Amino acid sequence: MNAIKKVLILLFVVCIAACSEDTIDTFGTGTITGKVVLSGENSPIENVKISTSPSTSTVFTDENGEFVLNDVEEGEYSLQADKDGYLTAFEGVNVKTGIESKVIFELNIETANNKQPSAPVLIAPADGAVNQELSVQFVWNAEDGEDDELTYELEIKNSVNNDILRFTEIKDTTYTVDNLSYGLKYFWQVKVSDSINDPVLSEVSSFTTSKTPTFDYLFVKVVDGNNVIFSIDSDGNESQITSSSYNSFRPILNSDASKLAFYRTVAGKTQLFVMNLDGSDLKQLTSSISPKGIDNERLGFSWADNDASLIFPSYDKIYRVSANGGSSQLFYTAASGRYILDIDQSADRSKVAILETNISGYEGAVYVIDASGATTHTVISGVTGTVGGVDISVDGSKVLYTHDASGYESESGRQLNSRIYIHRLSDGTVADISTEKANGTNDTDVRFSSNEALILFVNASSSATSGKVMSVDVRTDGLPTERTQIAPSGKMPNQ
Repeated sequence: MNAIKKVLILLFVVCIAACSEDTIDTFGTGTITGKVVLSGENSPIENVKISTSPSTSTVFTDENGEFVLNDVEEGEYSLQADKDGYLTAFEGVNVKTGIESKVIFELNIETANNKQPSAPVLIAPADGAVNQELSVQFVWNAEDGEDDELTYELEIKNSVNNDILRFTEIKDTTYTVDNLSYGLKYFWQVKVSDSINDPVLSEVSSFTTSKTPTFDYLFVKVVDGNNVIFSIDSDGNESQITSSSYNSFRPILNSDASKLAFYRTVAGKTQLFVMNLDGSDLKQLTSSISPKGIDNERLGFSWADNDASLIFPSYDKIYRVSANGGSSQLFYTAASGRYILDIDQSADRSKVAILETNISGYEGAVYVIDASGATTHTVISGVTGTVGGVDISVDGSKVLYTHDASGYESESGRQLNSRIYIHRLSDGTVADISTEKANGTNDTDVRFSSNEALILFVNASSSATSGKVMSVDVRTDGLPTERTQIAPSGKMPNQ
């Protein structure tokens, strides 16, 4: 019996000892180190929040993308890496006592699962459209499921050469392109980008511009606040030559009517341009030395040197520039205090007619100079009232101009009775061509027609700035015949 008691007592002591060991035993700790990089590039990502589950401490990555979690109890953990703009990532880790456990996170940009926008659908001009104007509004549509901001690129090619028109960073689904060429087939395509995925291309669409219009005259109309050059045929059909997005004026054809020169406002300055009649091969001829005058609306210029160059005024000077471009060369300088408003060179290059005024646009005078710059004829001078326009005949025998016979002068430049005159250089005789002009109107913007059978001009009320584009036939005896309307409204006619 005593033996049994001793055994029971021994077993109780062992049990107590075992229980005591279980209650005082603790888990060891380890360390978790790691790095966060951008997926595919391995560049470090700073300020990424690192947390664990089960929860321990929370840390952020440094500028090297690295982090350390100290004193983490031994066990299995799930680590979470989180930062705005990136997809949250998870990694498992087994922490052991006294051991450093390493973890690498590769984060993807949050938009990595972003879908591409739809391919743009081309709306206008419709595929196969014909007779399009030289200014075309392109319209398309594209959709994006995530409502990402979309940008577009418009590319236009033609069927005759390798020229490519490319317009980038377009934010809208419409875009207007000016100065296309007549009679060409164009192909256009739109590329859309959401700045996340690869760009998406539309299908290719085509259209054809209208044929080069046949016309009898050129003139200018105001459209949306800009001067725009138009043509008109004998039936009164008008065609727009230049875009209404630009201020283009004073059109003058060269002698064989293959090139059109005109003024255009560029960055607030008047510049001289030349192009083919179909709108192609547009060139800006002037730059640092630009056409200038006391009234740029009245400022003229002339083809010169058998159409190899052009001459234009710049205040008190005349410059020559090649029709192919290049630097401008000084041609003539007016007397002190005089400003040049209009010029014209005869076809044989022997004479240049020059219209000069004072700073106010009055004290107008028309002179003819020879190739050396010497004055050979005084056509008109010493008069009151506005003297305007100047054109010299092909053979250099006659000079055309206008003069406000009322002699009225004002700060506004208003004219009351502007009339057309032809001065014969051979004998100095002057013919009044405005004998049929209605009272209260002005005849201005005067030019010879290409064959000099007609005189082109504008007739307007003395209180208006534009009027009817007209022509008048001058008989061999120098007297005018009945006036004919060319266009119901316009200015600056040319043929």
